[in-house]
Amino acid sequence: AVSTSLLAGAIGLAIVCVFMIFVYLLTGLASSIALVIYTGLILVLLNAYDITLTLPGIAGIILGIGMAVDANVIIFARVKEELSAGTSVHAALKAGFHKAMSAILDGNITTLIAAAVLWLRGSGPVKGFAQTLALGIVVSMFTALVVTRLIVYAFYAVGIRSPKVYGRVQKPRKPIDFLGKRKVFFIISILLCISGFVGMGVNQARGVGAMNYSLDFAGGTSTTVTFDREYTLEEIDSRMIPELEDITGDNNIQVQTVKGSNQVVFKTQTLDLAKREAFETYMQDEFGVTEELMTENISATVSSEMRTDAAVAVIIATICMLLYIWFRFKDIRFATSAVLALVHDVLVVLAFYVIARVSVGNTFIACMLTIVGYSINATIVIFDRIREELKVKEAGEDLKDLVNRCITQTLTRSIYTSLTTFIMVAVLYVLGVSSIKEFALPLMAGIICGAYSSVCITGALWYVMKTRGAAKKAAVSADGANVLPKQKR
Repeated sequence: AVSTSLLAGAIGLAIVCVFMIFVYLLTGLASSIALVIYTGLILVLLNAYDITLTLPGIAGIILGIGMAVDANVIIFARVKEELSAGTSVHAALKAGFHKAMSAILDGNITTLIAAAVLWLRGSGPVKGFAQTLALGIVVSMFTALVVTRLIVYAFYAVGIRSPKVYGRVQKPRKPIDFLGKRKVFFIISILLCISGFVGMGVNQARGVGAMNYSLDFAGGTSTTVTFDREYTLEEIDSRMIPELEDITGDNNIQVQTVKGSNQVVFKTQTLDLAKREAFETYMQDEFGVTEELMTENISATVSSEMRTDAAVAVIIATICMLLYIWFRFKDIRFATSAVLALVHDVLVVLAFYVIARVSVGNTFIACMLTIVGYSINATIVIFDRIREELKVKEAGEDLKDLVNRCITQTLTRSIYTSLTTFIMVAVLYVLGVSSIKEFALPLMAGIICGAYSSVCITGALWYVMKTRGAAKKAAVSADGANVLPKQKR
């Protein structure tokens, strides 16, 4: 699983680099070089600090690459805006890095807070995820704000100064009326969130369990098979596992070879008598096993204490992120909207697990933690643009128009960032083994959901809370004005 993931990461990174060069030209080349340096630094630091590379750890690296791409997209989107406004190349580069700074810092620091809490409060796979995520965030900020800047200015210093190679000039996009459709978006989101709980009830009524809990969560059956010769893990994966997945109904079979013997241990979900007999018949018919198979029930590897630790860590991290956003944006409505969108994304991915019957195991914890880290970062970028535009808001300009304009201005960034991260995970899904696929599939759903909530939900939530608060203040003021004349009479 680890070797497959690393190969998928390399291929995904190559595709992302080609995409960045195609979209952002010379600055895209600079960001691609910075991304390669980022990946190299991560691998060196993982080795230097002897961090164990688990599946949740790989998830943290993928999220880190996604955030590194995101930082570059924010910078170069700003550069293109400045060039489109007729600014010189040098001034556009300077303004691009300066204006992108707050969004990059706020987004990364918010996710870093979550990583720190998960590291301190979590255990097992949660701690492994937090370690690689925290490392990835620090390195991604360094490469985006220092390495990318040095490379871009080096290109400029050697005489590459034509505006055409620093980004295609784009015409101002007409604002899209996202807020006008907010009721439709809210209804869709509520239905998506509820569908998970409805699905749990339906699954429970069918007698198949609310969720498809794997060996890690529910325990299962350990079957020891003695072959007539020694088999390698590669042979077992290619020749036995596909058939055994069909026989047992478990797509996440764990295999161990016993050193110095011909024995192989297969760990699966709990098998009833019929499945055990089918397992034994398959081994006898296909591989000539003559010795009786030894089976025993085994307990869950993800303890209730580990699950509780993960849940508590996520709740504390969410509260800390809310407080930080409130402090930075000086408005509790920004923080509340961001956290509500985060909860929305988690519930939608939970619904995907329930409806698609994706196996719930160690990868479930990794996936949910990745969604928490990824979702909040996308929201911060839009809120940063709203905060910036509010400072220069013209008298008489409607707040709804301002929010629509901000969401439209950051729309390209939202699409590109989601697309590049989606590419990384999609390659992981195509090349990965069963356990990797069970992590990548819901994560792809989470990335799509995160892009949707950032664009369609967060700005609308903030606008609704802002306008209702203003309406209440206006109503209170009006009541006070009506009372004063009566008191004078």
